Amino acid sequence: MRTLRELSNLKGRQGLITGAAGGLGQIFAETLAELGADLILVDLPKSNLEGLAKRLENDWGTSLKVIQCDLEKQSQRLRLAEQVTNSNYNLSILVNNAAFVGSSQLLGWNVPFQNQSVESWHRALEVNLIAVFELCQVLYPTMKQAQGANIINITSIYGSYGPDWRLYEGTEINNPAAYAASKGGLTQLTRWLSTTMAPSVRVNAISPGGLFNHQDDSFVTKYESRTPLGRMAVQEDFKGAMAFLASDQSRYVTGHVLEVNGGWGVW
Repeated sequence: MRTLRELSNLKGRQGLITGAAGGLGQIFAETLAELGADLILVDLPKSNLEGLAKRLENDWGTSLKVIQCDLEKQSQRLRLAEQVTNSNYNLSILVNNAAFVGSSQLLGWNVPFQNQSVESWHRALEVNLIAVFELCQVLYPTMKQAQGANIINITSIYGSYGPDWRLYEGTEINNPAAYAASKGGLTQLTRWLSTTMAPSVRVNAISPGGLFNHQDDSFVTKYESRTPLGRMAVQEDFKGAMAFLASDQSRYVTGHVLEVNGGWGVW
């Protein structure tokens, strides 16, 4: 019987992380590199991936490759998949972390319900759901040959729960319907893929709760009062979840959505 240390060891395995330059993307990359995995870091053009790759190489001695890709564009994500499949990569871990979160400048996004636009729906679904499906589909033939092959999708509490609008009163923060619907779709896609890609590839998801990012003080206070553990998440809270699902610690787990949310939704 292997030890926990041996079950956690990812040496000889390679992971691909989308949205790797973001806050969660970086902590996921840090986690997999610490466990010994070689990595392909993917994010938008002009993202600071080179700096992250250099730091991880220096800290953990793993091999890092950087690929710039706008996942909203089908041609670019198919080119990404081609680079992986036509290489010597032994891809065994796919972390679908990239997400379309919009901005306050995006028309029809961070606005009241009656002003949210269909165009913003198209953009959110393209990145948060369609791109995930397509990457899983085209990388499946490669991944099913790899040892310990698994996919980890990053969803959200708002893919499972409706928003409590009292949290947003008096702030400029919003909760677009398109984001929630795309994340809810990703939760169900995770379950669908888990039976479709079994037994060669496991498919699970992490559903993060609110991550502290210097939001409006009133929002943070109200959010924390709704959470049994009494605080918002910090990046380190997600390392254990990623280590568990990406490694052989969870080799008999598939179709599972691991909620890392401080107990949100229990009350």
